[in-house]
Amino acid sequence: MTQRIIVVGGGVMGLAAAWQLTRQGERPIVLERFGRGHHEGASHGETRSFNNAYGDDHYLDLLALAREGWDALGEVDGEPLLRLHGLVSHGAGASLGSVDGPGPSVLARIAAKLAERGIPAELLDPHEAATRWPGMRFDDTVLHSPDAGVARAAATLRELERRIVAGGGEVRWNTQVRAIAPDADGVGVVTDAGALRADVAIVTAGAWSTSLLGAGGLGIPLPRLRVTEETPAHFAARLDGPWPSFNHFVAPGSQPSNVYGMPTPGEGVKVGFHGVGDEIDPDARPHRPTLQRELREYVREWFPGLDPEAAVPISCTYTTTPTEAFILDRVGRVVIGAGFSGHGFKFAPGVGATLAALALDAAAPVAAPFRLPA
Repeated sequence: MTQRIIVVGGGVMGLAAAWQLTRQGERPIVLERFGRGHHEGASHGETRSFNNAYGDDHYLDLLALAREGWDALGEVDGEPLLRLHGLVSHGAGASLGSVDGPGPSVLARIAAKLAERGIPAELLDPHEAATRWPGMRFDDTVLHSPDAGVARAAATLRELERRIVAGGGEVRWNTQVRAIAPDADGVGVVTDAGALRADVAIVTAGAWSTSLLGAGGLGIPLPRLRVTEETPAHFAARLDGPWPSFNHFVAPGSQPSNVYGMPTPGEGVKVGFHGVGDEIDPDARPHRPTLQRELREYVREWFPGLDPEAAVPISCTYTTTPTEAFILDRVGRVVIGAGFSGHGFKFAPGVGATLAALALDAAAPVAAPFRLPA
């Protein structure tokens, strides 16, 4: 029996795509190689940053589409999936300098773009910001985005699966896909449990995208997808708060150049270096914390309200494109969602809507920065 649409990969992007398909009357099957709640990919954990501080129209458009989806998902366990406690962005790396002197502020440009779209944002001096958030230190202008915060990641995965099943779809855990074989009549999907056929396959395989779709699989000319293991940590708070989510753009040329974080009730405040982990083979992932001494020193310098010695490391993978832009495209009967580069979770309902549209209509419009290179 030929299935209309099979989704390969049951992380947040695959589940979001399947949910968006059920909203349009489809009954997709999602195939995930690991079990429910696994820690081998990039979607587990209690929280992910809901960061709206983007200055590019294609990301802001996708964010607006995502917000529609987040609102449609509604409350789970009596609480919205988005906790909008605000976001602060700051740092010397957020200014564009030149040989002739300081350039325009990136944060001012982002604030203007958000204002154009009716999204609240304000620029604060560092003293005012430190007064509002005494657990943090600021040296530069701060962009405050009150309509941002965190997404409840684990609750999101549970709710997406519930919606898929309620809509007539299916999620098959512990079902590894070995090969994807499109032909003139559809797509063959070979799993450890047997072979399936579909009219279209959506592939959201995260760190395994290249092995399934690239040179090791279908031979689709993907950009290089760099898979790294990242190890942020939760730190115990010395102050009750308030604690916003945050982006810190450290001085250009430094390593790391970007630090991010957010409060996670019951676990502390997550602080992580963006995109500095060791490159790994996802099938031989060490689950080994790295740069923990450096992370503690960073917290000691920038977070007077956190205990730097109370770090509890956690691990996830990044699958990063050369530009950190996502891949959202269709090649024949295969729809690709890949390369979410450590900043994709917040966009998941919008990514899912985009992938669903591509599965149902090969000519569905997608912003050029997300397309595969011609």
